[in-house]
Amino acid sequence: MTEDVAVDEELLTIGAFAARSRLSAKALRLYDRLGLLAPAHVDEATGYRYYRAGQAERARLVALLRQLDMPLARIAEVVEAEEATDGDRAAALLAGFWADVEARVAGQRTLAAYLRGRLSGRSSEMYETFAVETVEVPAQVVITETRHTLAGELPAWIGASLGRLEAAARECGGVTGAPFVVYHAEVSMESDGPAEACVPVADEAAAREWAERHGRAWETKVRVEPACTLAYTRISKAQVAHPQIVAAFEAVEHWIAGQEGLEYDGPCREVYFADWDAAGPQDPVCDVAFPVSRLKA
Repeated sequence: MTEDVAVDEELLTIGAFAARSRLSAKALRLYDRLGLLAPAHVDEATGYRYYRAGQAERARLVALLRQLDMPLARIAEVVEAEEATDGDRAAALLAGFWADVEARVAGQRTLAAYLRGRLSGRSSEMYETFAVETVEVPAQVVITETRHTLAGELPAWIGASLGRLEAAARECGGVTGAPFVVYHAEVSMESDGPAEACVPVADEAAAREWAERHGRAWETKVRVEPACTLAYTRISKAQVAHPQIVAAFEAVEHWIAGQEGLEYDGPCREVYFADWDAAGPQDPVCDVAFPVSRLKA
């Protein structure tokens, strides 16, 4: 060690500090690289790290936050707020993180209950809670935005993309029908679709001009959605959350399978017919639907 370090009796080797802080030496090196817990001194000749005893409090806070499975970047925000004596902000950051955790666990709890029903053979009971009907939908000119997205990013993307398309519809003669999202392939935690957000508009020529200007930036296009028959079930805002919406899709599939002479005629979709922001948890906001057609004799 250099002379100035040698006379400082508070400095601890990384091994001694690891024991005091209850963190491994490997963890201390990682936190150093990420800027969570920098050593008080690094010997230029040997590369050895040395810590002050007073850093143990921060080290223990990091260790406790890690026990909550908090991401390192969010730990850094909490620790920096705490060291700036802004305890209210540190507590608020922790509260925000934990609210996210509880929301995720609540979703997983619901999913586990749903899967128990499926595995125990009670799926048909769950499907009966969804009323399935059919509706005739005329051909529509739609402006669309397509994206490959995983399930975790899907709700935010749907809101943003439909917002952009509804704003753009003002240049295309206005909105003429309920916006909808088409799933051209499965969207889950492992599969990224793609999904296609669609807004029906009045003026096809104006829509094509708009798409020509914006297509590259937003992956937008214009197409004519053909007339079709939709088999659908109507769900509330609360039911749009995963996995309730999965049960709704499966209920419609179960209903179609039980209808003699009926077959799928296109990818599944969600039709959003209500003001999402104004709706309450139990208000109907969405139709989960499949295009269907009659088998030809």
